[in-house]
Amino acid sequence: MKYSFFFPLCIFVAACTSEKQPTDNPATGDCSYLDFKTAGSFQSAGIQMVTIDGKYKVWTKRFGNGPIKVLLLHGGPAMTHEYMECFESFFPQEGIEFYEYDQLGSYYSDQPKDSSLWTTERFVEEVEQVRKALGLNKDNFYLLGNSWGGILAM
Repeated sequence: MKYSFFFPLCIFVAACTSEKQPTDNPATGDCSYLDFKTAGSFQSAGIQMVTIDGKYKVWTKRFGNGPIKVLLLHGGPAMTHEYMECFESFFPQEGIEFYEYDQLGSYYSDQPKDSSLWTTERFVEEVEQVRKALGLNKDNFYLLGNSWGGILAM
């Protein structure tokens, strides 16, 4: 005798309200954290490839959604954002929107072989291009740089 069973599939969908609250927090289920209504064209998980110098792509990733915005600048040159991923643990729950990014020549970004690109001035201009592409301005963001990234931030 053959038995066939029908197992219902239950899908739970959490609805988000469009109203933002000052306490929006992914840990408590507030969904505005996932609102990507900002400049640029984000891919899944908040990733956006930003075009710089008209031809190269640099990797960025947005976390959170809040009035305080921070652009993280890693050390190096040619290191990656990965050691700055620790900010993912505490910035969003404090309402801080932040962006990780791999500078040109770093792991997730283009790695051109043109040695004329490796100047401090060009990297400073790159940060400016990334800032503009992400819709960050003097009224809504901070730079947080470590080591080489600190030099670029200054």
